[in-house]
Amino acid sequence: MSETGTAIETPPTAPVQVDLGKLEATLEYIRPAVQADGGDLVLLGVEGGTVNLQMVGACGGCPMSMMTLKAGIERILKDRVPGVEEVNAT
Repeated sequence: MSETGTAIETPPTAPVQVDLGKLEATLEYIRPAVQADGGDLVLLGVEGGTVNLQMVGACGGCPMSMMTLKAGIERILKDRVPGVEEVNAT
C-alpha cells in the first residue's frame, strides 16, 4: 500500500526466455562427461526457466544421478545459459 492507502500495482514480469542455442551448445559440452559413465542426456523441453531433461543409459538408474543433475548439470546450465532457473529430470 502507498502512503495514501491505495494499492500499488506492479507491472507483470516478462516471461523467462532461455536461449535454446546456448542451451543445446552447453548440453553438448556436458554430454561427453555423462557418456563416459555410460549415460546420456535427452532434452525434453523448456518451460519458462525450467529445463526438463531425461537421463538415459547407465545414468537412468543410477542412485547418484540426481546429485549429478543438481550439483553438476544444473550448476553449469545456470552459469552458461541465461534464463535457466532450474533443471528437472523426468
